[in-house]
Amino acid sequence: MTPMPASSVETHSASKYDRLIAAAQAVPPAPTIVVHPCDETSLRGAVDSAAAGIIRPVLVGPEKKIRETASKYDLNISGFEIVDATHSEASAAKGVELIHAAKGEMLMKGSLHTDELMRAVTAKVGGLRTARRISHVFVMDVPAYAETIFVTDAAINIFPDLAAKQDIIQNAIDLYNQAGFGKTPRVAILSAVETVTAMIPSTIEAAALCKMADRGQITGGLLDGPLAFDNAIDMEAARIKGIKSEVAGRAQILVVPDLESGNMLAKNLAYFAKADSAGIVVGARVPVVLTSRADSARARMASCAVAGLYAHARRQNAPTVA
Repeated sequence: MTPMPASSVETHSASKYDRLIAAAQAVPPAPTIVVHPCDETSLRGAVDSAAAGIIRPVLVGPEKKIRETASKYDLNISGFEIVDATHSEASAAKGVELIHAAKGEMLMKGSLHTDELMRAVTAKVGGLRTARRISHVFVMDVPAYAETIFVTDAAINIFPDLAAKQDIIQNAIDLYNQAGFGKTPRVAILSAVETVTAMIPSTIEAAALCKMADRGQITGGLLDGPLAFDNAIDMEAARIKGIKSEVAGRAQILVVPDLESGNMLAKNLAYFAKADSAGIVVGARVPVVLTSRADSARARMASCAVAGLYAHARRQNAPTVA
């Protein structure tokens, strides 16, 4: 997906996600393990995304309950493979097992709790960990902002330290570059102020992360920080503060100090600015689609689209075996 120039303002909020969904429809659907889709919302999300040609679902959970849900809400799952699992925890474990067995290229959360799924994903034995810290990215379509905005991490890492933030940033940059949003994203490391001060530890970490990028410890993006939210996303605010930067005023990735601030930022954008938010977990062996019961149908499909594009890029870049 080609990002719009930063100077333009999106007048139709649908267009960012529509382009994203169209891009995902242009590549082969990703085999997707859908974990415990036992309510209307989660099962419909899988059915709609499959009908759009974005995913090829394998439904994992209590087969009787899945079929009853499909029948009750008139959802056609006749073409889907169903792998029986007795309850939500067993569904999560079986879903991870199927990824190890190369039955899927991404996971999708159903009606189980996020922590149940993530316990199976992050398990030290049998999980889907890599050398990279697992983190979450909100991919947000904000009607008043020209760019598709990433907010990270607002769902997994509560109080990330410097090393964790290095991985959080690298995960987001890799997702941006590989899922077709563009190349070399502008990354704003947020704090309450734009100056480095010992009184606010997140400003010191922001400065350190920028120097790490200068030294090649974070690659593929253009970093600046600390930046306050206003001068990260508004050119005039950056000008007034005298900030001269390629990132300030037109950030594409917003890195928050901790989960609390990130969660509040994402929900403010969703409820005050009427933004749609797709959610994806990265840094694991496969992308994980995390959706909320409050998500719109289009946001759910956009989450699948992001994960599908990322899975496709990883498939294309995987080393071939002679």
